[in-house]
Amino acid sequence: MRAAVCAVGRLRAGPEAELIADYLDRFGKTGRSLGLGPAQVLEVEDRKGGGMQAEAALLERAVPAGALLVALDERGAQLSSPEFAAKLAGWRDGGRQDVAFLIGGADGLAEGLRERADFALSFGRMVWPHMLVRVMLAEQLYRAATILAGGPYHRA
Repeated sequence: MRAAVCAVGRLRAGPEAELIADYLDRFGKTGRSLGLGPAQVLEVEDRKGGGMQAEAALLERAVPAGALLVALDERGAQLSSPEFAAKLAGWRDGGRQDVAFLIGGADGLAEGLRERADFALSFGRMVWPHMLVRVMLAEQLYRAATILAGGPYHRA
């Protein structure tokens, strides 16, 4: 099952971009034998200033056809890492070939896009900068793959 991180905004070169690339590369390598990966980041940018609705339209165009939609939203489900791994495995085992994680801009995701998502995921009740959410998601994808592979990375 391929993973797409569909995000509003362009991430500049720097430590966040390096972390995302590293974790997604690890996810791809660890997940390959598990039927997970590869993962890619698909960035969109609303250059015309259309707000959340324009961002939602750009995100929808970036999503791979037929992908399961996961909205990253503070109102979503708060899962432990093993629960997140089980969720990924369930989607994979259910025949999903693509999953798209949607990360909105500074104002979040438009309500209509959130409602169309198959699942909403939260990294807690705090609001996180959307650039850091990418890093956190990439790390959790890698962690999920190591949990499913029975590797030592996750200790709980």
